[in-house]
Amino acid sequence: MPGRTWDESGPRFRRSTAVGLLVPVVVSLLVQVPGTIGASWWQHVPLPAALTSIALAAASALALLAARRWPGPTIAVVAALVTVDLFVPPVFGPPPVALAFAIIGAVVRGARIWALSAVGLAWLAAIIGAELTASQWHPVRIAVATLALAVCFAIGEGIRARTRGTEERRAQLAARRRAAEQEERARIARELHDVLAHSLSQIAVQSGVGLHLFDREPERAREALSNIRSLSATGLDEVRGVLAFLRGDEVGAPDTAPLTPQPQLAQLPSLVAGRSGLGLTVALEDRLDDDVPASAVQTVAYRIVQEALTNVVRHSAASHATVTVARDGGSLVLTVTDDGAGLPANAVERGGMRGMRERAELAGGGLEVRSGPRGTSVVARLPWEGAS
Repeated sequence: MPGRTWDESGPRFRRSTAVGLLVPVVVSLLVQVPGTIGASWWQHVPLPAALTSIALAAASALALLAARRWPGPTIAVVAALVTVDLFVPPVFGPPPVALAFAIIGAVVRGARIWALSAVGLAWLAAIIGAELTASQWHPVRIAVATLALAVCFAIGEGIRARTRGTEERRAQLAARRRAAEQEERARIARELHDVLAHSLSQIAVQSGVGLHLFDREPERAREALSNIRSLSATGLDEVRGVLAFLRGDEVGAPDTAPLTPQPQLAQLPSLVAGRSGLGLTVALEDRLDDDVPASAVQTVAYRIVQEALTNVVRHSAASHATVTVARDGGSLVLTVTDDGAGLPANAVERGGMRGMRERAELAGGGLEVRSGPRGTSVVARLPWEGAS
């Protein structure tokens, strides 16, 4: 299946593990057993000695079947069998490739101490046994065998280092994927919160007014219901637009919801007007003098003001709020102040406030919130040209 990953419980992993385990066994059998038979025939070795040597060669190869589960004991058994085989005719037999595979496998699987101990003891036993049996081993043969053992250890260490590096890269990639997924979830939550909190809070306020005035002032109740209808339609369009944006749908693509343009600073007057009423007056002070920042910065600024005013309506019980938009050098400065009773202690770092702070930081700026019994002040500074 495309895009499917395989872990250690998957069929692909099991197949590769089985192949990696059987290949050394098969290669060792093909090299050692026929080689021992040929050397025994060529050197006219007596049948009992030849059968013993063939059995030792086969046993050392078959012992590799346990290398994955018990790499330490496996290298010990193979080293012992190869050492005994050195003193059984034929004198010049095939190379003990099973020992090479056992050394490499033990080092790769973390049984380095087992491998060093087993091979060291086997090498010492072979030298002492050669002296006791008066075997004539040429010094070159001993040097070549020792060098071959060292090369096997080096190969094992190299494979182990490469495997460890691959595992670290996989862990880093998995961590990056998790971080990217978490960031995407936070972005979706932030976008939906901005849209839904704005619309639903206004709908809640207007519905409360409508219920309160339904019997005494039906015309004002009708106006509240009309506002609810308008707010719900606008909120639904914004939700569709956000979802289409998050999916990456193109404008005008078939079977997609109509996209609502990303809000800009030019829409702040209508936002401020929509927040005024029911004892709350919101004023806008635009000090930009028709100078506007980058489009992406305008969207971030709009969302921050939107969330700040939503908090004023829901939490502060203020009668007056002011939104100030100004430029300070290379920064766009947004200030939202009110004369309410301040925000609840747990609201400063809750969803909405945290979303505003994250938006400002992602845009390359920062946000400061001061809240007390005489009101709340939210100040955001955003780079004029956006995050670099």
